[in-house]
Amino acid sequence: MNGLRGIIAAAIGVVSAASIAVSGQGAGKVDVQFTDYNVVAANGHPHDPAVGPDGTLWYTGQNSHKIGHVDAAGKVKEFDLPGAHGPHGLVSDRDGNIWYTGNAAGLIGKLDPKTGKVTEYKMPDPAARDPHTPIFDAQGTLWFTVQGGNFVGKLDPASGQVTLKAATRGSRPYGIVIMSNGTPVFDLFGTNKIGTIDPRTLEITEYTLPEGARPRRIAVDRSDIVWYTDYARGYLGRLDVKTKAVKEFQSPSGAASQPYGISVGTDGAIWYSESGVQPNTLVRFDPASSAFEKWPIPSGGGVVRHMVTAPNGDLLMAYSGVHKVGRVKVTRK
Repeated sequence: MNGLRGIIAAAIGVVSAASIAVSGQGAGKVDVQFTDYNVVAANGHPHDPAVGPDGTLWYTGQNSHKIGHVDAAGKVKEFDLPGAHGPHGLVSDRDGNIWYTGNAAGLIGKLDPKTGKVTEYKMPDPAARDPHTPIFDAQGTLWFTVQGGNFVGKLDPASGQVTLKAATRGSRPYGIVIMSNGTPVFDLFGTNKIGTIDPRTLEITEYTLPEGARPRRIAVDRSDIVWYTDYARGYLGRLDVKTKAVKEFQSPSGAASQPYGISVGTDGAIWYSESGVQPNTLVRFDPASSAFEKWPIPSGGGVVRHMVTAPNGDLLMAYSGVHKVGRVKVTRK
């Protein structure tokens, strides 16, 4: 470990934004307030956010090779990693350890924030060169995607054993979430498909989306409906894996909107960002009414590649192109 670097970011911006209702009944139901935090390292390129057990924001500094944290008071601290790991995705375990994908180093890393110690778990196959997104299931197993290498993997934290399952060649496994029955579901960004993997047999099942779709990020709601952002065609999509039924909703900014990061809110609304417009937008979709609301992101966003929902309903985001991370407070009108 190269040591702990704890520096408080000087500038914190707070901006309120009014919604722009774009379709459907009942639009304009919430207000949002954006609070931004500058990352410490210059050109850090914060890639993904995560929520800690205490509800605070963690993020990866992909270019700076650091893991960052914003505490409840807004203080920003960054932890050095022991090499050029290129951290991409991250997730907290129940004890507050931060697990991240070393996208540039072919490994999974575990950061202990109390000591700054990093434990590395190398991929057992050199073809699994770029671990992408991690997620824990209810049993504490870490599941992850490997985009360029075309794998889905799991890591047993107790033993450190890493198991890989090859996906269809060129399918590019990307985002990953866990359904209520413990089944991981992931999008295959190189195709018009979404996949599930049986946690016991590791058998992969693929679900076909409309021709030309390219699902980039993924979320699952309380009814195990899978929601995905169709980056290529400008749609929010809905997949019922039980019936294989797919329904699409044109994103408010149209075919070139490039929907990207997505999360399900605590009230069941679907939140995502359109990365193909400037500034990027934050979009809310109400599944009950099919109504959209959208807001321009005050910092510009610079591409919101991933977002997560904190237990209190706040949205946590990383603004990779402007080297900021943010918390969005959502309040009902």
